[in-house]
Amino acid sequence: MKNIYSIIKKAKKNLENKDVVAIPTETVYGLAGNAYSDKAVKKIYKIKERPFKNPLIVHYHNLHDFNKDCVSNKSFRILYKKFCPGPLTFVVFLKKKSKISKLTNANKKTIAVRFPKNKITRELLSKINFPLAAPSANTSTKVSPVCANDVKDDLGKKVRLIINGGKSKIGLESTIIDLSGKIRILRPGSITIQDLEKVLKIKINFKNKFKEFKSPGQSKLHYSPGIPIRLNAKFPKKNEAFIKLSNKKKIKNYFALSKNGNLKEAAKNLFSILRLIKKKGYKSIAISKIPNHGIGLAINDRLKKASNK
Repeated sequence: MKNIYSIIKKAKKNLENKDVVAIPTETVYGLAGNAYSDKAVKKIYKIKERPFKNPLIVHYHNLHDFNKDCVSNKSFRILYKKFCPGPLTFVVFLKKKSKISKLTNANKKTIAVRFPKNKITRELLSKINFPLAAPSANTSTKVSPVCANDVKDDLGKKVRLIINGGKSKIGLESTIIDLSGKIRILRPGSITIQDLEKVLKIKINFKNKFKEFKSPGQSKLHYSPGIPIRLNAKFPKKNEAFIKLSNKKKIKNYFALSKNGNLKEAAKNLFSILRLIKKKGYKSIAISKIPNHGIGLAINDRLKKASNK
């Protein structure tokens, strides 16, 4: 842990100097910068080649810090108590006197926030006096990174400091729930719609068509390995990589998301397998049907966006 503390100290210095740092979270790796700084936020957008209309998620250490910038409500407090820190992002109203850079949330009245669970990132957040804007640490529209090497492969020397926290425990981005009006899911994740409905005791809709961007994960093309993806395939075409939920056949171009068809394991392995297939030189991917319940809804959401041209 001594080495980790020295890295956190270095990361703190970089962030205070308006630079960016790649950080581990339980979902995917993030590209973090001071959410109060226009300079730092601009750097995030530039490195990611991300359009400014696409808001960033702001990461807080605790409620005290959150309350400086954001408006709480009853649903938020219920969900925070149950799921935070953890892989849940809230879209809430921003306070007028907030110091959050307007670039962070595309100059909207709302903002997407979460409280990450990863111990390294929580330690870093406890050492600084500002929240971190931190989208996934990859080039915009590409596959999200789940380990430090993924960040290095994608962004290379654009990021001077990558904190290596091992492989992300979940491997898919956080669930995003909009609490700024009628409650709805903007992006499914490991905390399922059923989980949220049970706690809030209401029916919640998942909206996958958007007139405006309130949070990340709403663009049509996202999570792409850079080669065509064919969904709900029964068999692969010639020279096509074939992803299955589980697979007992030892065939060269077959790739299993899980040994036993476990959806949580499949979610954790999805982005790594997409990257592996691209590195192996395949020109296209076929994917068998994935059950559309629980975290399977999140897997299918990522695959649908990855398959868009």
